[in-house]
Amino acid sequence: MHSPPKHIIAVSANITNDEGHTLLVKTHLRSDTWETPGGQVEEGEPLGQALCREVLEETGLVITPIGITGVYYNVSKGLLAVVFKAEYVSGNIKIQPEEIKEAKFIELTEENIDDYITRPNMKSRTLDCMNAKSFVPYET
Repeated sequence: MHSPPKHIIAVSANITNDEGHTLLVKTHLRSDTWETPGGQVEEGEPLGQALCREVLEETGLVITPIGITGVYYNVSKGLLAVVFKAEYVSGNIKIQPEEIKEAKFIELTEENIDDYITRPNMKSRTLDCMNAKSFVPYET
C-alpha cells in the first residue's frame, strides 16, 4: 500500500539592509547559534509568502524575496529547506519572545561568520547565499 510522503518544507532568508548587514536571529530551540530567520511552510502556502510571513512573525520586519540561493535536504528530519536572498523593506525589529530570543542586523563576513553561526549546515547555507552570483528562478 502506498502512503503519501511526509516531508517538512522550510524557508529561510539571508536578509540584508541598506548598509549590507545581515539579519540574524537566535531561537530558544537553537540558542547555541545565530541563524537566518525563517520557518515551516504551511500546506498550500507559496514559498515566498511563507518566507515573508515567518520573518514578519519572528522579527516584525517586512521583506522582499529576491531569489532562491539553495535547496537543502536533511534526511534524518525529512526536511527540505529552501534558502532565499531577500531585502529589508520596512519595520523595526520586534521579536516574538515565544520563538525568538534575539534578532539584529550584523556586519557578517566570511572572516567573522564563525563568531555567530556555529552549526555547519547553517553556516554553509549562509555562505552559499552570501556568495551567490545568480538565483534559482521560482514562480508562484
